[in-house]
Amino acid sequence: MKYIEYAVQDRIAYVTLNRPEKSNALCFELVSELRVAFKAAEEDDQVKVIILKAKGDAFCGGADLEYLQTLQTNSFEQNRADSDHLKDLFLQIYQLKKVVISQVHGPALAGGCGLATVCDFTFAAPEAIFGYTEVRIGFVPAIVMVFLIRKIGEGRAKQLLLGGPTITSEEALQLGLISYVRDKSSLSHDVTEFALQLIESNSAYAMGVTKNMIAKVQALPIADALDFASEMNAKARGSEDCKRGISAFLRKERISW
Repeated sequence: MKYIEYAVQDRIAYVTLNRPEKSNALCFELVSELRVAFKAAEEDDQVKVIILKAKGDAFCGGADLEYLQTLQTNSFEQNRADSDHLKDLFLQIYQLKKVVISQVHGPALAGGCGLATVCDFTFAAPEAIFGYTEVRIGFVPAIVMVFLIRKIGEGRAKQLLLGGPTITSEEALQLGLISYVRDKSSLSHDVTEFALQLIESNSAYAMGVTKNMIAKVQALPIADALDFASEMNAKARGSEDCKRGISAFLRKERISW
């Protein structure tokens, strides 16, 4: 692939943005390659956790503005198709059956901020900055806001989306935008160790079902959400992973997933 590097090691799929000369800015081809990489990782039985990271000084500077400028002469239908392409990537990551961790070492802005934070966990170096800066150039943070409001709530989302500030990793952590802040020198090691801990300690089946439920229950009326939860609870009891896990616990045996 031209803009993405993909590798698998120790049941971890590493998806690396590799367009450093453009701050890993999002264009149609890069988004396409990300979708292919995430699909490959999801379908690979040797992969249990995915780490999204980047080369260069930035994690992702958002949309490629030169690319967007070329789209301004397109019809609405053409622009809608391009927008759907990015929407499908974000939804794919959000609904992926496997855990996705983003490793943010530098700026993650606009769509790049959304890409980092739509992941299940986000680790960031203190030097990283975050921001939804679209309003500063007359653009709209349309797709990312759907996920951001779910993640941190309407009030805090308005601060970021309407104000358009850039914030530090520590500020992002306080807002609930990211999960952890780690020293840049140990960031890669810490993310990999966290991924390996999930791999060793947790059932892939249980994590996948839990992630799927988190995505679905928020959109359901409470009675429907509880019915869905009860159904999934009953299904989980009959799963092979649940049987193995309970048996090992009762026997005081260490289980390796």
